[in-house]
Amino acid sequence: MGALDARREQDDGHQHGHEHGHQKEHHHEHPTGLLGRFKELVAPHSHDSASSLDNELEASSRGLRALTVSLVLLGLTALVQAGVVLLTGSVALLGDTLHNVADALTAVPLAIAFTLSRRPPNRRYTYGYGRSEDLAGIVVVLFIVASAVLVAWESAHRLVDPGEVKHLGAVAAAGVVGFLGNEVVARYRMKVGREIGSAALVADGLHARTDALTSLAVVASAVGVWLGWDQADPVVGLLITLAILKVLVEAGRQVYHRLMDAVDPSLVDEMEQVLRSTPGVRSVGELHVRWIGHSLRAECEVVVDASITLAEAHAIALEAEHRMLHQVRRLSSVFIHADPEGPEHHALTAHHL
Repeated sequence: MGALDARREQDDGHQHGHEHGHQKEHHHEHPTGLLGRFKELVAPHSHDSASSLDNELEASSRGLRALTVSLVLLGLTALVQAGVVLLTGSVALLGDTLHNVADALTAVPLAIAFTLSRRPPNRRYTYGYGRSEDLAGIVVVLFIVASAVLVAWESAHRLVDPGEVKHLGAVAAAGVVGFLGNEVVARYRMKVGREIGSAALVADGLHARTDALTSLAVVASAVGVWLGWDQADPVVGLLITLAILKVLVEAGRQVYHRLMDAVDPSLVDEMEQVLRSTPGVRSVGELHVRWIGHSLRAECEVVVDASITLAEAHAIALEAEHRMLHQVRRLSSVFIHADPEGPEHHALTAHHL
């Protein structure tokens, strides 16, 4: 226990010294809040595991809040449209209403995922439960597929057997309501999703945007029927199906990249630059980066002088970790191995590589 207590005192001393001298060494500010895709996302000042967990919990809380707001807005939108369906008997508007209900229900798997991601790691799930968001992203993509099939089916059916639509003005107005409701939800979901690094929430925002396009199809079809073209609704519906398929490809690509541990190559370049700029680092070896939920994890090798002591090598690795956590956005955990310079230090495992 004495060695453990000494290590704790050393870590506490390092943390205190780091907090005391940090502003003088780095000269950077720590703004509060996340300002979106096009603004800087800054890592927190404290680097301990409790702070990283707090940041992940905050991101999950923001995701849950976004889902709750979206569910309420889409529920109200669907409720208004359902009333107009009863008044007009519009099959196209009925399809759009059901579509909006289905979009609102995508909040359920995402809410489950965000709730699971708040659980701490354990001996079975050593990286935690962040991957549940990727699984929810698959569910969202399947919802988009179902939306495309539904719109295509309804459009084809109405192309063969157009139905009579009453109160075209009310139908068009309900379509506008549907468009506005879905577009607001889409922008909000994608904004929060990008800020917290959730591909699943971004994909769900793209899904809401497909519903907004479908609602515009209702408006276009109402105008077409008013002009005397009974097949306007199914023709526009088929065009919207193509737009939905385009969004499906984009959303599917994002979720696929997460499942395959893909990251932006410029992010890897940024990390290598940070590591190389650390005093004592001769070169950078292997660098592995992945998303776990809405935060980044990294594993790095840095090459140091083989003649220095273990404590000196540890100090170099600690400084590299310190810089990485400060300068790389969304990075919550990084493991750095200090590798002595020279091929003779790798002879034992060379045949495994």
